[in-house]
Amino acid sequence: MGPFSMFNDCLNGLRVLDLSQYIPGPFATMTLGDLGAEVIKIEPPFGDPMRTAFMTAEDGLSPLYKQLNAGKTVIKLDLKSDEGKAAFTKLVEKSDVVLESFRPGVMARLGFGPDDLQKINPKLIHCALSGFGQTGPYGQVAGHDMTYVALTGALSQTGHAETGPVPIFPPMADHSGAMQAVNSILAALFRRERTGKGAFIDVSLFEAALSWNYLSLTPAHHGTVDACGRGELSGAAAWYNIYETKDGRFFAFAPIEPKFWQNFCKALGREDLIERQNEPLPQDNLIATLRDLFKAETLDHWAGVLLPADCCMEPIHTPDEVLDHPHVKERQIASGTEIRYPAWVDGQPPSARKTMIEMDAADLIAEL
Repeated sequence: MGPFSMFNDCLNGLRVLDLSQYIPGPFATMTLGDLGAEVIKIEPPFGDPMRTAFMTAEDGLSPLYKQLNAGKTVIKLDLKSDEGKAAFTKLVEKSDVVLESFRPGVMARLGFGPDDLQKINPKLIHCALSGFGQTGPYGQVAGHDMTYVALTGALSQTGHAETGPVPIFPPMADHSGAMQAVNSILAALFRRERTGKGAFIDVSLFEAALSWNYLSLTPAHHGTVDACGRGELSGAAAWYNIYETKDGRFFAFAPIEPKFWQNFCKALGREDLIERQNEPLPQDNLIATLRDLFKAETLDHWAGVLLPADCCMEPIHTPDEVLDHPHVKERQIASGTEIRYPAWVDGQPPSARKTMIEMDAADLIAEL
């Protein structure tokens, strides 16, 4: 059984064992699969709860689960049983990477802690992807994406004075943590090529999201945030904001550079607004002026005026509109519900993923 590759076979020949559930770990291993690795997803006897999360299709599986696990081979093992432990040990012996998302200490209690896995396979890259990391006072604290992001301070930068903070979507910690795991695994694999050494990688979803919040955590930025937590890029500037139109639609408006602001003002015949771009923050008066202006016409009207003006304006699209957008179609990044690997290689667009395969663990091990 060969690996599925859609990215020039970059990781051809590498085998990844995925013991994770929900979004972060499966997104990380899906990415490794897109890069050419063979991914074996190991689920407990009752399966990954993501199988029926949020929605289900006619086959009883969540489309989100199928998206995250496309191209993988899925088996079920009871790691608490002697039979399951023996099967997992055989898989570890023949694999390059193990990614798991248990709470700290669970793998060790099952007999597969970092030291145990290293004894089974000294060249193994073992990545533990958890909420707050393997150590520290929050190591055993339960959480979800929004609670991790809350602790980073990023949620305080969202919303408006009238509404307060709002949830971030798509989930920020889940996906930043997934990509941190991918980057770290790839780096560890590169080191193994030079040294022959395996690695134990401790990735925290909270810390990954925290690293993305460097803009608001930089001390120099603190003086540019108003009492509502608004800064230049979070609602205090008229030139980086979201505006509503006459028909109840919205668009993103981001003419940060003076040339784009000037393009906007000239397109409207409002050269009198050019000098107002640098008004002190928060630019509430200028924001109110633009709100009144934009509410006077429909989204289609403003798109017709501002898109050709080259001023960094874009309508806020619904998911259906995104998939039907000519640029998305031309780049072949999406097909139906599948969002493909977001990169072209050697002038070629990303390919469709293979469907997920479910196998009996014993049959799979016999094939390896």
